[in-house]
Amino acid sequence: MLELRHVPWEEPLRRPRMSNDEDVRPGVSLTSRYVVRRGVPVVPVSGELHYSRVPRRRWAERLRQLKAGGVTVVSSYLFWLHHSPAPGEYHFDGNLDVAAFVDLADETGLDVMLRIGPWVHGESRNGGFPDWVRDAPVRHRTDDPAYLRLVEEWFAAIGPHFRPVLGIQLENELYTEPEHLRTLKRLARQAGISAPIWAATAWDSAELPAEEVLPLYGGYGDGFWVDADAPWAPNFRDHYFFSHVWDDPGIGADVRRAQNIAAAASGPRAPSTDFPPVTCELAGGMASAYHRRPRPTALDTATIAHCKIGNGSAWQGYYMYAGGTNPGDVQESHATGYPNDLPRRGYDFRAPIGEAGALAESHAHLRRQHAFLAAFGDKLADMPSSLPDVRPVDVEDSTTLRWALRSDGHSGFLFVAWHQPHFPLDTFVGACFRLSLDDEQLEFPSRPVDVPAGTLARWPVNLSLGGVRVKWATASALTVLPGEVPTLVLLAEAGIPPELDGVPVTPGLTPIRLTADGGTLDVLVLPADVADTVWVREEGGRRLLLSTDELQWSATGPVSVKTTSAASVREYRPADRAFVHLPSSPRSCLTGHPTLTEIRSAGAVPAEYGKHDGRASAPDRAVFEEHAAVYRVDLPAWAADPDADALLEIDWAGDVGELRVDGELVTDRFWDGSRWTVNLVDAGYRPGAEVTLHLLPLATVSRISLPSDARDRLLTAEAQLLAVDAIRVVGRSTATLPG
Repeated sequence: MLELRHVPWEEPLRRPRMSNDEDVRPGVSLTSRYVVRRGVPVVPVSGELHYSRVPRRRWAERLRQLKAGGVTVVSSYLFWLHHSPAPGEYHFDGNLDVAAFVDLADETGLDVMLRIGPWVHGESRNGGFPDWVRDAPVRHRTDDPAYLRLVEEWFAAIGPHFRPVLGIQLENELYTEPEHLRTLKRLARQAGISAPIWAATAWDSAELPAEEVLPLYGGYGDGFWVDADAPWAPNFRDHYFFSHVWDDPGIGADVRRAQNIAAAASGPRAPSTDFPPVTCELAGGMASAYHRRPRPTALDTATIAHCKIGNGSAWQGYYMYAGGTNPGDVQESHATGYPNDLPRRGYDFRAPIGEAGALAESHAHLRRQHAFLAAFGDKLADMPSSLPDVRPVDVEDSTTLRWALRSDGHSGFLFVAWHQPHFPLDTFVGACFRLSLDDEQLEFPSRPVDVPAGTLARWPVNLSLGGVRVKWATASALTVLPGEVPTLVLLAEAGIPPELDGVPVTPGLTPIRLTADGGTLDVLVLPADVADTVWVREEGGRRLLLSTDELQWSATGPVSVKTTSAASVREYRPADRAFVHLPSSPRSCLTGHPTLTEIRSAGAVPAEYGKHDGRASAPDRAVFEEHAAVYRVDLPAWAADPDADALLEIDWAGDVGELRVDGELVTDRFWDGSRWTVNLVDAGYRPGAEVTLHLLPLATVSRISLPSDARDRLLTAEAQLLAVDAIRVVGRSTATLPG
């Protein structure tokens, strides 16, 4: 028997000065446990999207994609480097028009968190400082008066373009300058920049000014920033466990120290007595450095986020949620003094929304979690996290089940996470839970169940809806649909037979009706195999939709479907207790296979191109031009039609790839074994333009870190690896759905 005793809040609810007495804005306030919006506790979901890395014409669509993914807050760095190429010169036009971006986010129904720096990192050159600021004879990131004059200039430039937002983050990864953060807040206010929530990153035990900033945390399951030969470190592995440790000393740094789960799990559940536990950098994916190229799966990404909810997260924040493209050679690199070489243009980050605007598998995994938070966040927000009596002894424990409870002492949700990368878990045999709540003890399921590897469960406990109490269920809570009879929507777990209060349930698309003491509730238990097709729209009366195609919407507009073929969308109608097919009329889409013509064959490449602090460096421009193979890509005429919104999909193997249009680099990639997708419209392809693909081979003796399948393929090559396995172009169309 797996046992857990609910532990109530140790501290009384507090209301900090921030948002309550200072920078007050109607409809927004903070407590020590949760965020309040319009008088209701909520669990916000923020997704990072850098407006200056996305073409302006794509902003509206990207924001709709965030909205459809269940994101409620869009966050973005303001890169000083992107806005100011020279002293006194500032640009806020085109895709640098931050005011227009904020206005558009508001129209889409999204709150905004602006991360104004001045130093931001974001894998940008100089951490986002313009070269002229980097070269200034000042003590950067301190209260040096000469430096503060530069900051005042930057904030003064932002001020006229500032719009009301939910929050502002100051600096990034600043560890020992709390008074400087206080100064930055003062200077921002003087420039007309303010918000009800002020924040700063708190990882690696950063020293923050008391009560002045909301501490922000993160969680990455792997990182490009460690050495190529570094093992999977404890600070990465921690995030696949439930615990009450919020600090992560490994973000953005080499391995420093490990956390001990068993020792730390029993510590304080919140990192602050004034503020709730908030994240801003849960891994939405991971960038590739030249020397190390992690490739997290969708389940890797979803597991970390799921564990944070079980740990008591009051705000889920992802970095990145939407990838982008650098506006020039502004990436961090060895040449500019950084420990990592990043691609010159491509900043895909393996995010839920990739650089090309195509959805990754993680979008579906995360939007199910976000639907849960939207439906139950008002209750969950005031439910502390409790951990079981028997917990994993350390990060290498692969036999003790990982689970937690969030409860108010009467009702709640049981969380199970049984997945980790690199070291696969075996099926956990014979799980049966005993929960000790304030006034009762619950044991379930009716008979022990085996928990397959890959399970992420959030099972309801004593959930009351429509006058009916569901004591427990072994299917994950997804959402609640309004109606004369409300509908509780659950999602079955793959390999775990669902039960409802001890009664076996067959998953399907038809609900079960429960009645008790005059109350009525429909329970819809969806089968596990439809999980990736689930979409939930919140506005205008919550709607449950099923579609393998991409759906998008804003706060007030209709639902649209973006597809590469005939669209198929079903909507559940509570009044009819059934799904109905929604008609749509997308135009026919085209698919083609471009012709590749080799213009120049690849040369023999060396094992490495030099090192910086012991890490392999990317080849410089001259070396790349000398050794890379060059192919002309002849595309079908329709691929240049903006209405086709064509994607170029390249399955390849090698080292470094570049795509150029009329000789200009438009995006690039370090090979990691995955497909490379390029949006041809965003790449500037037009009728008559020449598209060339430049691919550098990878020496079989290279010591760079690759995912295991990519490494295995490399080792099968004779001396170097270079291949184009497949290339195709796919057109897409968009249609509006009724209702």
